[in-house]
Amino acid sequence: MSSSVEYGLRLLAGLAGGWLVITTVSGAIRSFVLPRNESVRLNAFVFGGLRAVFDFAARRANNYARRDRILAHYAPVGLVALPIGWLALVGLGYAGIYWALGVDGFTKSYELSGSSLLTLGTAKNNDFVINVFSYSEATLGLLLLTLLISYIPTIYQAFSRRELVVAQLELRAGVPATPHGLVQWLGQDKDFTNDDAQWLAWEQWLVELDESHTSLPVLAFFRSPQGGRSWVLATGLILDAANLLFSALDVPRSRQVEITFTAGVLALNRIHRFFDKKSETTPVELRTPEEMAATTPGRAEFAQAWQALRAAGLALRPDEELAWQHYTERRVRYEPSLKFLGALLMTPPSI
Repeated sequence: MSSSVEYGLRLLAGLAGGWLVITTVSGAIRSFVLPRNESVRLNAFVFGGLRAVFDFAARRANNYARRDRILAHYAPVGLVALPIGWLALVGLGYAGIYWALGVDGFTKSYELSGSSLLTLGTAKNNDFVINVFSYSEATLGLLLLTLLISYIPTIYQAFSRRELVVAQLELRAGVPATPHGLVQWLGQDKDFTNDDAQWLAWEQWLVELDESHTSLPVLAFFRSPQGGRSWVLATGLILDAANLLFSALDVPRSRQVEITFTAGVLALNRIHRFFDKKSETTPVELRTPEEMAATTPGRAEFAQAWQALRAAGLALRPDEELAWQHYTERRVRYEPSLKFLGALLMTPPSI
């Protein structure tokens, strides 16, 4: 190989290595530091590849409980794999930089890069410029690991706050939880104007859901500790209960119910758009047709809810069919997002 060709290759490797390092560090910062719903292609590549493996394993499970146990490991494994991917790319990028700076052979460049990145000190070089880059690589390696470790408590705190409300809904709406069960609990005193504190708490939960599940999208894939629970179904339960209150009941209600309903619709639609548009995620349906049908209320389920509310002594609107039409008109505002996220996260048949 002529010296001019080798020089050109080294220069190209150095430029490519620098670009790779900058891109990787930028992606890490946008993932955990930038308070916006940024989609990082490197993260999507890592999680997408792992998801294909987990989907392959889940398809071979013969019931929902086994599929749920398999997918419960997906988000934690992905979170651990993410810094491994970051470090591997940074190491490869610096190897190209060292080769461009004159280290003899790409193999020795990679050895120096690995030694610097992991702060092992097994490979040394006396060149001042190379040492400067070596120290910068060691700093970046520590920074990337510290970045992830420092944000793991943040992720689990948000997860705990989310699951607290999911568990509380199960206590209030029955097992299995139903929208009419939640409405009956809210109206146990036949008064729907004194529940502002509860609807406000749910509004705050939905707003935090919107913020946390788009700025830290891996959080959406952390499954509930109990296999029959899901934050997606919990959100749908709150919205369906508000929808029943609007459509089926002929009672006074506070404005807070409408604000909470709007907050829930916005949260679901924004999370849906983030994964569908920004992350370009295509969900793979792992549920059976029966499990899918159980998550979407139809006319028969509405009739059951109507009869349950009547049996509870609550004041209903005069026309059940007209109430059903109003219910479906409102549900169109959030049902597509429920279906998309239900397929993406393989929600259980009921909460």
